[in-house]
Amino acid sequence: MADSIPLNPVRKNSRKTAYYNAGRPARYVDGRILNLNTVLYQQFKFFLNLYFLVVACSQFVPSLKIGYLYTYWAPLGFVLAVTMVREAVDEVRRCRRDKEMNSQLYSKLTVRVRKAHLIPADMILLRTSEKTGSCFIRTDQLDGETDWKLRIAVACTQRLPALGDLFSISAYVYAQKPELDIHSFEGNFTWEDCDPPIHESLSIENTLWASTVVASGTVIGVVIYTGKEMRSVLNTSQSKNKVGLLDLELNRLTKALFLAQVVLSVVMVALQGFLGPWFRNLFRFVVLFSYIIPISLRVNLDMGKSAYGWMIMRDENIPGTVVRTSTIPEELGRLVYLLTDKTGTLTQNEMVFKRLHLGTVSYGTDTMDEIQSHIIQSYAQVSTPSRKPQPPAPKVRKSVSSRIHEAVKAIALCHNVTPVYESRVNGVSTEPESTEADQDFSDDNRTYQASSPDEVALVRWTESVGLTLVNRDLTSLQLKTPAGHILTYYILQIFPFTSESKRMGIIVREEATGDITFYMKGADVAMASIVQYNDWLEEECGNMAREGLRTLVVAKKSLTEEQYQDFESRYNQAKLSIHDRALKVAAVVESLEREMELLCLTGVEDQLQADVRPTLELLRNAGIKIWMLTGDKLETATCIAKSSHLVSRNQNIHVFRPVSNRGEAHLELNSFRRKHDCALVISGDSLEVCLRYYEHEFVELACQCPAVVCCRCSPTQKAQIVRLLQQHTDNRTCAIGDGGNDVSMIQAADCGIGIEGKEGKQASLAADFSITQFKHIGRLLMVHGRNSYKRSAALGQFVMHRGMIISTMQAVFSSIFYFASVPLYQGFLMVGYATIYTMFPVFSLVLDQDVKPEMALLYPELYKDLTKGRSLSFKTFLIWVLISVYQGGILMYGALVLFDQEFVHVVAISFTALILTELLMVALMVRTWHWLMVVAELISLGCYLASLAFLNEYFDLSFIMTRVFLWKVCVITLVSCLPLYIIKYLKRKFSPPSYSKLSS
Repeated sequence: MADSIPLNPVRKNSRKTAYYNAGRPARYVDGRILNLNTVLYQQFKFFLNLYFLVVACSQFVPSLKIGYLYTYWAPLGFVLAVTMVREAVDEVRRCRRDKEMNSQLYSKLTVRVRKAHLIPADMILLRTSEKTGSCFIRTDQLDGETDWKLRIAVACTQRLPALGDLFSISAYVYAQKPELDIHSFEGNFTWEDCDPPIHESLSIENTLWASTVVASGTVIGVVIYTGKEMRSVLNTSQSKNKVGLLDLELNRLTKALFLAQVVLSVVMVALQGFLGPWFRNLFRFVVLFSYIIPISLRVNLDMGKSAYGWMIMRDENIPGTVVRTSTIPEELGRLVYLLTDKTGTLTQNEMVFKRLHLGTVSYGTDTMDEIQSHIIQSYAQVSTPSRKPQPPAPKVRKSVSSRIHEAVKAIALCHNVTPVYESRVNGVSTEPESTEADQDFSDDNRTYQASSPDEVALVRWTESVGLTLVNRDLTSLQLKTPAGHILTYYILQIFPFTSESKRMGIIVREEATGDITFYMKGADVAMASIVQYNDWLEEECGNMAREGLRTLVVAKKSLTEEQYQDFESRYNQAKLSIHDRALKVAAVVESLEREMELLCLTGVEDQLQADVRPTLELLRNAGIKIWMLTGDKLETATCIAKSSHLVSRNQNIHVFRPVSNRGEAHLELNSFRRKHDCALVISGDSLEVCLRYYEHEFVELACQCPAVVCCRCSPTQKAQIVRLLQQHTDNRTCAIGDGGNDVSMIQAADCGIGIEGKEGKQASLAADFSITQFKHIGRLLMVHGRNSYKRSAALGQFVMHRGMIISTMQAVFSSIFYFASVPLYQGFLMVGYATIYTMFPVFSLVLDQDVKPEMALLYPELYKDLTKGRSLSFKTFLIWVLISVYQGGILMYGALVLFDQEFVHVVAISFTALILTELLMVALMVRTWHWLMVVAELISLGCYLASLAFLNEYFDLSFIMTRVFLWKVCVITLVSCLPLYIIKYLKRKFSPPSYSKLSS
């Protein structure tokens, strides 16, 4: 239900931060407490860590104890410590940011917010320091739009003589119940202790939503929504914890290893004949073979992910790139679908006026000088007008000059643009907040602020042809003619643009003549039924859209004083309605929107981002299917898709006809099914109908298209499309955008990329990866994504090989010695094997690369191979299993056969050969040597040799120094590694991989 909020600050909590603290989402308060549980859950939901936790706990049972406790708990603790330290670093950063946000102080009056400060809660604007009673706010962190928004104070409180008078009045605000829509609000302000009571309607123009920033002046407001009721919180979706496909694949492989471990343990117990407490022996064998599942796998992969993120952010070719989610860099190398926004992503969100069409004549960029000459001529002929009403002139065909004059004047008046002048202090520009005496009103010092870049482009164009907007406040605006004369127009009413009406209007009274005129502009679909009959509008709108232009239809209607007074009375009454206010207000406005005179059709163009065409070509050649999701009209979206080369010029396009029911959708889908290898263009409304009745069929057909364009798409629909692809395909999705309306899509995708653009940082902050330009996505995917996936696949499999080989040796040892559950290696040997002896060489695989970055960009087809997942599959896993079994068997049997007279030294012999084999296997896997790899190999070998002198418990130093020991260890190592080198050489010679062909 709606609430009435008393306006008496004395009765409210007088703490400065009362409203602010109440208005923050709960995560700012208890995020640090809950995060520890979240980290532990995220770690132990993986089978690998949960398995080792159970194994480590089993060592507290004496009958199940195999070795020292630290050999099991130390690796587990180290893995968890590394992960939790990484999470702690991220949490500290969040904590600092939250503390900075939560510690801001606000003045004691209901809420006072100064310039450049964040609005703490949803408020009604009561008073502003600006004399006009208005102020500007920046909403980029709320809706992704960088243009300033105009907000208006409640008229009766703004007129109070002094600020302290707010305490002496008795008033309340009636506010509607909390809603999701950030662009609408209905309420009333009532001042009770005056005669008669004052009732003033409140709309979106009187609101200050939380997460917006005051751009001019100081504002005072009354809080109406806090906490979970605030618009910003209602529109915030909880981001999911993203897990990479590689992690899921490795998790499945560890389950397979566990199954093999259990089978091996059962075999051992069976060969014992299930004697004695065989169930206890079974569990001891499970613990004994536990190293078949490497606990170091997670920590190596996590450290590798951090290394990949560091490399991405240090890449000078993609400056400004930020890795915000460090757990999924490999996802960048597995993408099949890229879903991209249009405005601000493929285009620059910088509008340029391109065309003016008057029905019989059209003007483009090369003929704008003709319009300028007509404007100069028109205002030169205008004499000082008389305020005496003139009788209506007979209807005659207007000249081109008069039609141009009317059109340009309408465009210069019908908008929400405000000219802003920077202050100049000793020649240095400051922000626009000074007294008029300090301001410079010259043309060079003027900038325009509006809620839409289209409007700014139109006003800049009228300035270029001679009619300049020089000043605007709540009640009037001034235009400067080519001769320098100032024309003043009083603003009687203004009807803002909404996504439902798709048009905006303004009623002005000209000061010189007293004429009242209603101007309106909007989309052709909205204006076609409003303007008088014509035979050119629909055709020319289509022509302009095919050129990639955004079109606006401009119309006007002259009103008499009686007509306006009647309208104003009905309009004010409708605005005070509590129930169905929007419908009643719309009905009154629509009474004016009849038989309006069509003045012109305008076209503006959004410039393409730099290198969009080659980037999209690169992605297509890499096998990535690109879907463009935009809120623009069908024709404009289609044209941008062609001009950006998202759809090649010789490629057929199937435009999905508008459908509204099941039958129409069925027929259109059948028509689409008969076409092959053509791009699809569909509107959001038709898409919704298709998904309602034929979801599976539509997605199946759409996925076969080389490109898909969805126009008139809402943010919810964008996220829905992402989830559809995830549900109906096994492929990875990526979403990229730059505005607040792209956040849902970015968060839903397997990999979200945000662009820091003109629409603010909301998309980039919510994304997994943030870039500064769309063209950087090519290198991010082709180079870093590809390397991250191939490196992690190699690293993961080698770490598993490291565990399987030692488990094979344990199995051979136990089988020879009567299937006893006695460990081959104990204590420090097991800990050192996976850490100081082999960790650095194995981890150095994160520096390996098969081709140079330039080659990966030159041949994007190399990326296509990665989507098949061949770098890490059950086939490659089985190959590594065979390698591990072979090498483990050779090392163990070789040690027993060659040293049968010195059996007490088997441990030292086999372990030394094992370390040498692992170091040589790393060298076997490396495709491009890095100097750090050589250093890692030498350091590890040096550490092992140095530790031999201190490990007297395991090694006999006098025996190790003998020549016989050395050459026999070398023989065992050679037999375990040489065949693999030969196989690799033959395979590379007779069946080389694609990258090796390019390298040669």
